[in-house]
Amino acid sequence: MSTHSQPHRSTPRGAPATTGGFLRAWRELIGTAAVPTIPRRRGRPPRVPLADLLPALTYHVVQETGTLAEHFLQLFGTTLADSSWSDRRQRLPWEIFTELMQRVLRPRAKRTHAGSFWRDWRLVALDGTQFSLTNTAQVRASRLKARSRRGRAAFAKLTAVVLLELGLHNPLAAAIGRARESEWALAPQLLSQLPAGALLLGDRLYGCAAFAAQAWAACQRVGSHFLLRARTSIKTHPIRALRDGSRLVRVPVYDPRRKHRIVEWLEVREIRVRVGRPGHRAHLLRLWTSLRDPRTAPALELAQLYAQRWEHELYFRDLKHQLRKTAVLQSHTVDTGAQEIAAVVLASAVLAADRATIAGDDLAALRISFPKLLHVVQGMWFTVAFGDGIVSERQMQRMLKRGYAFLRQCRTPARRSRSCPRKVRQPIKRWPRLMRNESVEGPFHVEIL
Repeated sequence: MSTHSQPHRSTPRGAPATTGGFLRAWRELIGTAAVPTIPRRRGRPPRVPLADLLPALTYHVVQETGTLAEHFLQLFGTTLADSSWSDRRQRLPWEIFTELMQRVLRPRAKRTHAGSFWRDWRLVALDGTQFSLTNTAQVRASRLKARSRRGRAAFAKLTAVVLLELGLHNPLAAAIGRARESEWALAPQLLSQLPAGALLLGDRLYGCAAFAAQAWAACQRVGSHFLLRARTSIKTHPIRALRDGSRLVRVPVYDPRRKHRIVEWLEVREIRVRVGRPGHRAHLLRLWTSLRDPRTAPALELAQLYAQRWEHELYFRDLKHQLRKTAVLQSHTVDTGAQEIAAVVLASAVLAADRATIAGDDLAALRISFPKLLHVVQGMWFTVAFGDGIVSERQMQRMLKRGYAFLRQCRTPARRSRSCPRKVRQPIKRWPRLMRNESVEGPFHVEIL
């Protein structure tokens, strides 16, 4: 009988655990939470314990090249065939990843971290994105491609929604639509994991009475608040004007099954603001918030604060274009694709912790260049994995300290106040067509209406 898929231990499991390695970072991410378990099945125990499979998969998605088997060998000094890895991943229940993310994703920002808090509120945001699935027979049999103006899209999509700590780009919770759930269906699932003392930011998808009512209930349970960009088509009933230009309004919440039946009235504070630059067309924004007191939450400050929501878009850009660097997921099925996305989210939490450590209390964590952070940290993990037992602990610590000092110098300049036109190259419906790239720079002018 072939022994190609049998594990062979060249070193004891977990030996490369030197300070600064990936396994050490993984253990710090897990903290006191135990790795989820699965029921014992008949037959011999699995060759790779779940406690080793999960960090190996997370480590694998961070690497630019190599197979999961190669990266498992690098971490644990144990070989296992790629076919065995594929079989094991397909048999893993999805609940393992759901429970793991619920256990280990947690707030990490301190009040000394710049951009992580506004007054006494922790800044978090909710948003979703889509990942492209590989065109395999398994994916085509289970998932239809969306229609586009020119026919079917090139790839089927897998939707993911992330609750994010903005100041560190640290994920707090994630939901992945394995059963074709939309962003609208996934987002309410994450409200139960909203941390206490937080200010939740959301874009226009969430700026409606149906979501605001759910967010209000979730915020009241933990003592948090929300700031949403409301849709302009929603009619409200004014209650009274406030001294800072905002006003209290009542918003009807309708029964989703009976569209004309009002089930409750939601009282929120509405802020109407005009944003623009001299010489360019201004845009009107409509914001809803549960912070009703203008003395503790001035309307102008909230209007300026809403721009922080864009950090969520930059987080997704880092995940797709820097962390993965692939146009499509490498997994061949929908379930393993969801596992890959979960591993990417967990890896971003590991990197967010490193970013916060490097920045310290005197530098904004987001000033640390993410591509350079990823490049240097990957090198450190590689060195620790293969230098264990060769390089002394003292030498390893000096090397890691020098790497962290280098990354502190790899800070990006302060971001320009810039905006790009709302246009597309291939217009859909009434979107203006983008003929040439352009951007507008200079300070924004914000006016409360």
